[in-house]
Amino acid sequence: MRAWRILGLLGASACLVAGALTSTATAAPPAPDSTCTPNPATPLRQFRASWVSSVVNIDWPSRTGLTPEQQKAELLGWFDDAVRQHHNAVILQIRPTADAFWPSKVEPWSQYLTGTQGGDPGYDPLAFAVAEAHKRNLELHGWFNPYRLSMGTNLNALIPTHPARLHPDWVVTYGGKLYYNPGIPAARKLVEDAIMDAVVNYDLDGVHFDDYFYPYPVAGQVFDDAATYAQYGAGFLTVAEWRRNNINLLIQEIQQRIKAAKPWVKFGISPFAVWRNKGTDPLGSDTTAGVQTYDDLAADTRRWVREEWIDYIVPQVYWAGGFAPADYNKIVPWWAEQVRGTDVHLYIGQATYKVGTSTQSPDWSDPAELSDHLAFNSTVPEVKGDIYFSAKDVRADRLGATTLLNNNWYTRPALIPAMPSLDSRPPLPVHALRSTRTSAGVSLQWKATSGDSTSYAIYRRDLTAGDWCADTDARNLLTTLRGNSYVDTTAATGHHYLYSVTALDRASNQSLPIPTLG
Repeated sequence: MRAWRILGLLGASACLVAGALTSTATAAPPAPDSTCTPNPATPLRQFRASWVSSVVNIDWPSRTGLTPEQQKAELLGWFDDAVRQHHNAVILQIRPTADAFWPSKVEPWSQYLTGTQGGDPGYDPLAFAVAEAHKRNLELHGWFNPYRLSMGTNLNALIPTHPARLHPDWVVTYGGKLYYNPGIPAARKLVEDAIMDAVVNYDLDGVHFDDYFYPYPVAGQVFDDAATYAQYGAGFLTVAEWRRNNINLLIQEIQQRIKAAKPWVKFGISPFAVWRNKGTDPLGSDTTAGVQTYDDLAADTRRWVREEWIDYIVPQVYWAGGFAPADYNKIVPWWAEQVRGTDVHLYIGQATYKVGTSTQSPDWSDPAELSDHLAFNSTVPEVKGDIYFSAKDVRADRLGATTLLNNNWYTRPALIPAMPSLDSRPPLPVHALRSTRTSAGVSLQWKATSGDSTSYAIYRRDLTAGDWCADTDARNLLTTLRGNSYVDTTAATGHHYLYSVTALDRASNQSLPIPTLG
């Protein structure tokens, strides 16, 4: 039945296109030439996002104690920034310190909302965020920090009902902060339960971890888990091997639980970008970084990719091109090699916060540094997008770097890269597409053919200008949206256009296009 309907729609499309050609052109369309070569500056698919950080009120809310309406207005400002910059996703921190930006059944309200842990903000921030992001057709990835409990060391500062207060034996003090001990299975389960409470009850598009697993090393301090190793470390010759296994179990188990509950929800991790230096391991990157995730954070990030325990990885390549200890132009190809042959997507974490502020390298005083990163990425096919830290630094536009990047690389919208490993079947095309010329522009309306369509992409060719290129890049992509109508307010009077509408599903598979004249 489905094949018959597609064939029927294709036939209708062919007739409509034929009619368009005879009514608006005197000759057959020319054969494609070099002008139809996809432009790397306007890719059809590319993941684009910023991190919106809530810990210590870095981005949102900008401070504690704002009213619900003030908090909502600030969050909408970040979402609207994303739309203006042709981003298609937002990475929103919703569990910064074993707390919650939703009425969690597992952990208390975050202090970064009201100033008081456990304080009800008067609305559901996560429900609001999901609804408003989707209204703008932005994916919303919930950003969770797994084991960090507090930015201070006073366990009694947590509310009495906090799981850590009820289980103080799960807590380790290290580097001026409190952490759950990743070696305790019950603590790991609690972390997973807290995350799954959000996954099950909210329409998240992704679950996102940052770079914190075991904490970054602090000189002169010891992460005190010797007793836990003695209790649970049987079969592991070293503490390091046991710790890596603890984190591997977290990654495997949360991936399995996410997919069992909602197979379409993506699971991604953004680690420190150096797995191991080449001098430590011949499989490592050509770097001499002081931190190696495998050795120092017990995070075997390369294995997570090779085993496909995650859907995407976002190495935080927070260095300039040519920076000798960790060269952007060497690290990105190393990660490309790791994802090659797997179903794991590679996006790059970009250090917008360093622009105009970092003394680490003079290159961060160059407004073009970030733009140069994207130019380099365009030569590496495995790189499918970028995420920027953090939203306030993107907005600050120091040295005009954000403007330069957007003008060079984000002049058109882009579809989210498809993930065939989640679902490879495209949705059915739209039907009943019609266009109407109005004083506001060209109005398009259509109907969904099936319930698996999540959003729609609108393309436009200017037939008057002789545009016959296939949609292999985003030059003709006007927008993506949710809903069944769109008004093209940029349509010029006297021009003949061929519009086409495609349906997109949750995995960003795209249907066949259905055209109409406008």
